[in-house]
Amino acid sequence: MTTRLVLASASPARRTTLRAAGLDPLVVVSGVDESQLVDLPPAELAQGLAELKCAAVAGRDDVPADALVLGCDSVLELDGEALGKPLDPEEARRRWQAMRGRSGVLHTGHCLRDVASGRVASATGSTTVHFADVSDAEIDAYVATGEPLQVAGAFTIDGLGGAFVTGIEGDHHNVVGVSLPLLRDLVVRLGHGWPDLWS
Repeated sequence: MTTRLVLASASPARRTTLRAAGLDPLVVVSGVDESQLVDLPPAELAQGLAELKCAAVAGRDDVPADALVLGCDSVLELDGEALGKPLDPEEARRRWQAMRGRSGVLHTGHCLRDVASGRVASATGSTTVHFADVSDAEIDAYVATGEPLQVAGAFTIDGLGGAFVTGIEGDHHNVVGVSLPLLRDLVVRLGHGWPDLWS
């Protein structure tokens, strides 16, 4: 029996990752105001935003009654500070000047709700990311592509920014935006089988 996964996120990278793993999620964007959570440590912020997004979508009429709803949110921690999407090119440039040659921790909060039972399981995946010592010219060129403005931490590992990541410690998929091993654990915790989500 196939269980339908609903992804409460507009992230193309999350959708691509899930599809590559055999899942074909229905995408329902939460539209949650992320500014309502402030002054939280980075990992707690990522988890809190994931829970808000999951709850917002799980309560909607257009979500199948037997679905599992997944909310995710990613935050990069650098020097104890939570970095989401940069607001503008100048902020993205400053971020990269601070990040280059250093390491940060990418936290991705995951919240999974079984719509039928109302049960919820959640957890945060954390992966250490090592950044290359990129030049100002490389930063300017990267920011000019617009990619850093679309993503938490101002980088992607599966796009143009991949060349600027020298290594990671932890789950690669977590850096893309959804940890498959962690999601599988949440699915099992709610009493479902991972292969039941394969499309």
